[in-house]
Amino acid sequence: MSHFYTDVDHFALLPAIILALFGCAIFLFDALLEARTRRWQLCLVLPGLAITGWQLWKQGQVGPFTAFHGALTIDPFSLFFNWLFLLTAALVALISYRYLEIENEHQGEYYGLVLMAQAGAYFLATGTELITLFIGLETMSLSFYVLVGFLREKRRSNEAALKYLLLGAFSSGILAYGFSILYGIAGTTYLSDIAVAVAARPAFDPLTLIAILTIATGVLFKISAAPFHMWAPDTYEGAPTAVTAFLAVGSKIASLALLLRLFLGPLASAREAWEPLMVLAAVASLTVGNLAAITQTSAKRLLAYSSIAHAGYLLLGLIAGNSTGLQGIAIYTGAYVFMTIGAFLVLIAVHGDEIEDLNGFARRHPAYAIPMVVFLLSLAGLPPTAGFLGKYYIFLALIESGRYTLALVGAVYVAVSLFYYFRLVRSMFLLPTSLTVPPVPTSLGLRIALGATGFVTLGAGLYPEPFLQLAARSLLK
Repeated sequence: MSHFYTDVDHFALLPAIILALFGCAIFLFDALLEARTRRWQLCLVLPGLAITGWQLWKQGQVGPFTAFHGALTIDPFSLFFNWLFLLTAALVALISYRYLEIENEHQGEYYGLVLMAQAGAYFLATGTELITLFIGLETMSLSFYVLVGFLREKRRSNEAALKYLLLGAFSSGILAYGFSILYGIAGTTYLSDIAVAVAARPAFDPLTLIAILTIATGVLFKISAAPFHMWAPDTYEGAPTAVTAFLAVGSKIASLALLLRLFLGPLASAREAWEPLMVLAAVASLTVGNLAAITQTSAKRLLAYSSIAHAGYLLLGLIAGNSTGLQGIAIYTGAYVFMTIGAFLVLIAVHGDEIEDLNGFARRHPAYAIPMVVFLLSLAGLPPTAGFLGKYYIFLALIESGRYTLALVGAVYVAVSLFYYFRLVRSMFLLPTSLTVPPVPTSLGLRIALGATGFVTLGAGLYPEPFLQLAARSLLK
């Protein structure tokens, strides 16, 4: 090679470089600014995200291409997920501003860590080489470990961060072991070459089975799918609410991108071996997530178990194994971003974690309570919302592929989810306020985020055609 990288390599890497540079700039300015002026660090986040979005748009205009000899691939799949990462980071930054002021933890490094987490997620969507994927995963995970424990004076936040760190490091080690087996099978870390080597072996080859089991364990942990979900409820409850929203959305969809890259790429030929494992994980996630949510008194823990159930629905789309299933995953993932952040946004406005904190909320603040109903309807999968559209395509894919039992199981758990989601609606609209409640911490960022999440959640259900076309273009080829 005459030089280390080409213009194409630089072009593919540019969004991650921009995110990292703006993140480092925030860390630097945080050390130089006085405490009372650190809140203006948000002014660095939004331009950084805007420039990153511009670069993603330019990549989309060029078309599919690879960089660094195939270590990075820019295609509709990677662009779709990176746009979701971008929107997630922007919404979280907007809702965090006021929240951090209330918690008296308005430190600049918070926004820097948000950008660093997004930079790591970028490689999970674009990476097509094992080392690149693992570095991206750890960059994102390390940022989340710190963010979960960001409320340093609160014991519950520190405990949640410690649990997440220990279990997350353990799952990363298992995943790295699985990657090492794939390297041993193929003699290379590039996914395209690994796919050829795996396809040349029997589906139930012992080495392939060990790789599937260890990789599935690591990735299912990251998307909080059962039986590797044990970290999610405590972490969601203990983390700052804005961080919980970011973790529930950003980490899950980035890890989902990793799962799809691996199981629809190098491990696609071994579907016969890993599909039963995914079926067990999907059914377990639906069962544990929905049944455990019924008994919760904490709204954040309820949404944590709900998130586990949503992982099960996403796995059902993968199990279907057809183009409708992949389209359903894309629709469901897009809907999940907006309806989940919207629900946590309202919890920030309530400034409480318990379900009883929502008592009488509709009479006090209908402008927040009515969008919350929309988000809950979407999470349950009822029309006319984006969540209904996602579940419809997941079920349609299962029926088209002849998996009627799984479709029935998923439909039954939709009915179960109505019970605990409408507990929140009941608290907001039917129960009297039972305690002295603080005023809603409104801000321009909260109102913008509330409008954007509500508009997309409802708009995708009322006029789905643009979202269906976008989902169809984002399918893996």
